[in-house]
Amino acid sequence: MKIKPLSDRILVKPKEVEEVKKGGIIIPDTAKEKPQEGLVIEVGTGRITDDGKSVPISVKKGDKVLYGKYSGTEITIDEEEYLIMRESDILAIVG
Repeated sequence: MKIKPLSDRILVKPKEVEEVKKGGIIIPDTAKEKPQEGLVIEVGTGRITDDGKSVPISVKKGDKVLYGKYSGTEITIDEEEYLIMRESDILAIVG
């Protein structure tokens, strides 16, 4: 897979959702919460301001990040689920 996000966009691999909770209860796919944590796979070059200056992205490949519940656009590459989102959708870097 080779994908390079443009501008201030970031490619994130969402954290896998736990299948079984304590007590052995299995949660169906329709009732699972969307993950809000993920791993940065690839980053764009950064945002260009109105006066032409480049603003670099503050996250890098390999960072664990927290993002908004409904952030980004879901895409599938090689049967893997990813999110493409703007840097402003990232709430925090974990770790």
